[in-house]
Amino acid sequence: MSCVLPSIPVWEEFARNVSGEWDGFGADFTSKGEPIELPENVVPEAYREWEVRVFDWQTQCPTIAEPEKSVLTYKLIKLLPTVGCEADAATRYSIDQRNIGGLDNKASAFGYHSSGCYVAVWPMENNDEFRLLELEHCLVDPQNRESRVRINQVVRVDKMVLSLQNIKVFREQWYGPFRNGEQLGGCAIRDSGFASTGAMSGSEVSGEWKGSEFVASFQSPQTNICQELVDEKPQKSIRDEQNLVLLPKQLWCSLKEIEDGGTSGEVGWLLERGRAITSKCIFSKEGKLQAS
Repeated sequence: MSCVLPSIPVWEEFARNVSGEWDGFGADFTSKGEPIELPENVVPEAYREWEVRVFDWQTQCPTIAEPEKSVLTYKLIKLLPTVGCEADAATRYSIDQRNIGGLDNKASAFGYHSSGCYVAVWPMENNDEFRLLELEHCLVDPQNRESRVRINQVVRVDKMVLSLQNIKVFREQWYGPFRNGEQLGGCAIRDSGFASTGAMSGSEVSGEWKGSEFVASFQSPQTNICQELVDEKPQKSIRDEQNLVLLPKQLWCSLKEIEDGGTSGEVGWLLERGRAITSKCIFSKEGKLQAS
């Protein structure tokens, strides 16, 4: 697989905005939006004694995109929970490295925008009965480029039927230039755990919406996995509250069948009343990615 850059200046700007040390918190949710507790064996004894339930991982996501090459690499680092402000001495629990472009590419599709927003499709499992995909949506606050969320939809493709298995959410702040995770923001991180806070109200994002749209098309046979998200004419969309999985911190997602028999996997972030940023992947009725 290869990445052919249609516009070098756009990729260079994307590389500047996406690269760096992104520290924050992450949590897993069920397909219904219910937070999933961390494994008991990673939770400090003190929390168990106090009967404190722990849902959030503290995370690092050192990310580097090479301005002159079509390559992006990041590591998702989960840290063992600590009691009090001991984050600078935290122990790593797991490291998941992901590569886009180049010889080590692991993505099957990648759409990017100069702002630092992107969407990626990661094949996770494939057997005779079904396959698993992870749809990663990275949304950057247009008014604060140092604040972003990544919402990952884990989707099961059984023959031609797509179903949502679970959701991963990461709220992250830019902490400094890329240093490969050598330094942790620690107590300077401008955020906190969020998984057990209240979910947003569906009425805030349901109904008819209108706004700008940026699209990348992925038609078979597809050899170029990297596509720039290109400005299209303004679009209207109607969002039904019944199809939404509501999440904390003004986030939501959905996986639903669309008119032509295909499937749309969407996530969104309500920035303020009446103003939101969304991302979606559209699959054909045969279960193949068409656009993001």
